[in-house]
Amino acid sequence: MGPLTVHHLNEILLIGAAVLLVAVVAVRLASRSGLPTLLVYLGIGVVIGQDGLFGFTFDDVQLTQVLGYAALVVILAEGGLGTKWHEIKPVVPAAAVLSTVGLLVSVFVTGAAAHYLVDLEWRQALIIGAVVSSTDAAAVFSVLRNISLAKRVTGVLEAESGFNDAPVVILVVAFSKTGAVDHWYTLIGEIALELVIGAAIGAAVGFIGAYGLKHVALPASGLYPIAVMAIAVGAYALGATEHGSGFLAVYVASLILGNAKLPHRPATRGFAEGLGWMAQIGLFVLLGLLVTPHELGDDIIPAIVIGLFLTVVARPASVVVSLLPFGIPWRDQALMSWAGLRGAVPIVLATIPMVAGVDDSRRIFNIVFVLVIVYTLVQGPTLPWVARRLHLADADANGTDAADLGIESAPLERLQGHLLSVAIPERSRMHGVEVNELRLPTGAAVTLVVRNGSSFVPLPSTVLQRGDELLVVATDPVRDAAEDRLRAVGRGGKLAGWLKDA
Repeated sequence: MGPLTVHHLNEILLIGAAVLLVAVVAVRLASRSGLPTLLVYLGIGVVIGQDGLFGFTFDDVQLTQVLGYAALVVILAEGGLGTKWHEIKPVVPAAAVLSTVGLLVSVFVTGAAAHYLVDLEWRQALIIGAVVSSTDAAAVFSVLRNISLAKRVTGVLEAESGFNDAPVVILVVAFSKTGAVDHWYTLIGEIALELVIGAAIGAAVGFIGAYGLKHVALPASGLYPIAVMAIAVGAYALGATEHGSGFLAVYVASLILGNAKLPHRPATRGFAEGLGWMAQIGLFVLLGLLVTPHELGDDIIPAIVIGLFLTVVARPASVVVSLLPFGIPWRDQALMSWAGLRGAVPIVLATIPMVAGVDDSRRIFNIVFVLVIVYTLVQGPTLPWVARRLHLADADANGTDAADLGIESAPLERLQGHLLSVAIPERSRMHGVEVNELRLPTGAAVTLVVRNGSSFVPLPSTVLQRGDELLVVATDPVRDAAEDRLRAVGRGGKLAGWLKDA
């Protein structure tokens, strides 16, 4: 390849812009079909790649791993910033056990299946077991976002997907080392030490960063989102440098920053969400480029066999063993078992043995790639149906899930308040509810309703309808409570909170 010229740069920018626009449109299409957007992004990479329409050849595994790690840092940071501590706090112990003890159960059960059923050597089998045992937050919540579930279920799944990347990376690296694999008790000790170091560094960086941002007045509001992301990325770098888990460090630091009362918090959240989407799109397209479709034929059956055992045996076993002491209902456990979706993380981790030169590492990558595609296609669209069959999803009379509200927030800093923009979707149970029946906390009120292009100030008796957009003003102390109440009514109607926990 010759030197990069302005003409080449223009071509690269044109292709990149086209890919991003197609990916953005694909988000809308995927949300309607119930499929995680990762499949669309991977598909874009395959279409561009050497077996696709454009025939672009890309086989730099080491570059993919480096860029993949960078993308995962951004994705975890965005996930931590968007996680509400008060929602996951009650289930953190259960999620921590599921992402460690449950993970080990899944790794060794899946590894045994790969060894005995597919006839892989123990090293390759354990690598596959470790790689595919990590759940992916982006994949899980791209499907769950339109399903109204109890917070105890979504809380466990969200916290697990943020916690389990760290121990999985440690296991995959350990299994991919040359020479004999460490004894199991040595591995467990290494995992525990790295997790403790990573969590401690992440907490320290998060608290110090939050304190600094609260007490240092930056000259422009646009600098706050950049500073928050820089602190989160710095937590990863410091954690990894100190031989801890950088992935856990960035998630913990971001969780603390996201729940601190920082200036320009909505702008920071929007900036992080945009970076998260960019990271996901770039990462999945890159992974789609790396795969060679014509080489996958011989690995389809092994991938289906391993994935079937993972889905119906290993994942349920890990959930039952981990959550039994916490008294979580069996229906919740069943849904958590089926909701263990895989995404970018397993495919990125499958590049580690390739870089390390493990025998048959290309086959490991191909098996993982096929497994993620096939079982995302199976589990993603069926997850709403499973939730309804287990009576864990609110549904209307037609059996359709109640759609969540679209809520956007803008700060009114001088007034010490927030302006919430609320869109009532077609399947929301807020339809038919009077304004006074919302029972918003003191300090919050509906100030304007936009209906069919016209706006008016509502009365307490105004009946809300599908398609309405509301402007709700809330003071800082009740902002979160007001949003929680609006979402509860959207899911459960006017009686939300009286007849059951919405």
